[in-house]
Amino acid sequence: MTRRGENIRKRKDGRWEGRYMSYDAYDQRRVARSVYGKTYAEVKEKLAERKQNTKLLHRGNRGESPLFETAAEEWLFTVKRLKKYATYRKYRNTYENHIRKALGGYPVSQLSGEMIREILECPESCALSESSLRSIACVINQILSYAEKHYHEIPASFSVRKLRMPYKPVEVLNYSEQARLFHFLYEEMDIYKAGIMICISTGLRLGEICALKWEDIDLEEKLLHVNRTVQRIAVDGAASKTVLMEDVPKSVFSKREIPLSDGVVRLLFPYYGRGCYVINQNRPAEPRTYQNRFYQYLKNAGIERKNFHILRHTFATNCVASGADVKSLSEILGHSDVKITLNRYIHPGMETKREHLNALSAAYGRYMGRQFA
Repeated sequence: MTRRGENIRKRKDGRWEGRYMSYDAYDQRRVARSVYGKTYAEVKEKLAERKQNTKLLHRGNRGESPLFETAAEEWLFTVKRLKKYATYRKYRNTYENHIRKALGGYPVSQLSGEMIREILECPESCALSESSLRSIACVINQILSYAEKHYHEIPASFSVRKLRMPYKPVEVLNYSEQARLFHFLYEEMDIYKAGIMICISTGLRLGEICALKWEDIDLEEKLLHVNRTVQRIAVDGAASKTVLMEDVPKSVFSKREIPLSDGVVRLLFPYYGRGCYVINQNRPAEPRTYQNRFYQYLKNAGIERKNFHILRHTFATNCVASGADVKSLSEILGHSDVKITLNRYIHPGMETKREHLNALSAAYGRYMGRQFA
């Protein structure tokens, strides 16, 4: 029932919704927007806050500096219209969880690069991964650019390159761990275990293997086409908190063609064409469920728990150790730049390093005409 005069109502899914009018800088017109909450009081508080920001926005259009939060909300609304929904949710979550509380109340004109860096380099932020910190910096930069374009505000002098990112070495499965994992997977092979072998043999991401269809695999030509991915994300207005959403890959470079080895072709042949999807037959696999299955495989193989993404890092490292050139590897992984491949996905193991140094030692020995010790 709608609360008269407040534009607040209780939805069929049990949540409360409040509606208000705001200004869409992209279309340059007034639009109706909504806020949601579990209780009437929560929505009323959010609604009052958004209405206040809307007033500040109108003042900003008349020449006064808007709040950072105002610019952020307008930018996010534009992202929602123009980008993939998954991209919007990622930006929205990054803003709500790491940026809004710290910067939202400041006028854009009062922000400085030093203020932003202090926030990103605080103890709480230092506990985050490098990827998370870069995502935070990316969102801040884009909001500032939006404010410059639409409100003619000069953005703070800030660059992600100036961040002091904590170094966290990325793990890969060593030779012994790979041997134990392969031995376990091949003991009683099924399509779920075969999916793990596909990932460590092609570098597929978790969402990509969960969304892989048999129509994407050509066993005769020995090719795998990456055309889609799947992930569970929050959707505004949905009956449940999250929805399993199938979409195109994360970037234009992620939509790619990967050659399959003879071993992978033989592995997949007995299961070929069973249902629509490779892993779950008639529907995409749930990424979290498949990742938990991977954790159990590691435990059964006597390997400590590691993230599913370690298969992709291990694949890249094995390719380099086998003599693959970085450009080919970068295209197989679906990267936009070989620098990403070099800096994030290639982690030579101790045995590989030892082989290189032994080869160098042998070369020194030839120069000297005798054994070099």
